[in-house]
Amino acid sequence: MANAAVKTGAEMLFLPEYCGGLKSEGPAIDPPSAQEESHPFLGEMRAFAKERGIWINLGSIAVDGPDGRILNRGFMLDDSGEIRGRYDKIHMFDIQLSESEVYRESAHVSPGNRAVIHDTPFARIGHTICYDLRFPGLFRKLAQGGAEILICPAAFTKKTGEVHWHILNRARAIECTRFVVSACAIGEVPGGGECYGHSLVISPWGEIVSDGGALPGVVLASLDLDQVAEAERRIPSLASERGFAISHESDRDVA
Repeated sequence: MANAAVKTGAEMLFLPEYCGGLKSEGPAIDPPSAQEESHPFLGEMRAFAKERGIWINLGSIAVDGPDGRILNRGFMLDDSGEIRGRYDKIHMFDIQLSESEVYRESAHVSPGNRAVIHDTPFARIGHTICYDLRFPGLFRKLAQGGAEILICPAAFTKKTGEVHWHILNRARAIECTRFVVSACAIGEVPGGGECYGHSLVISPWGEIVSDGGALPGVVLASLDLDQVAEAERRIPSLASERGFAISHESDRDVA
């Protein structure tokens, strides 16, 4: 699929969360992992980027961490195969959808604590991962920090994806007046679970530019970054944001 994308003229590739492999073990997310310097998938994609002369965003892969757990780490690779940026997923997917469907990403994964913007020849790109999509403050900070495109590579569950995936991606684009590019894995996860698919490209006005649908494949889109400035001019919500305090009015005397 990566070769097919390059042949169709793609200048940058965006891959989903845990694109180097994903499996579960009971409620724990337990993907195959390796040290960054010897990670087989990372090594192959670095070689691919260099050979094809293309930038690649590895949405995330599982990298062995210093504390015996793993990191859900995304990478930006340049067209010579060099690592130009890393982002460790901040928000852990610890939820209980039902008595039988429970996920505990934090059982094996250490969270990150730093937001990241990648500077590329095409645009400044703010990196988030999957469950981060439910935390709009992170997206706004990235947009206010200069990101023109916000990415959210994911392995979104089918159950929540069917009701929330499109709405949340469109909301983040509208709130931030930025493009949102979200590559999402699809299909059953060994050990339990299923990913929703529907990789999306959303315009700064909240319109669906591309939807990958329910089958594996390649989504190709051309982004006009002038739309970012136009959307921000029309609705300057990032610049209009103000701080505020919260008061409990019930504690006050009623005149």
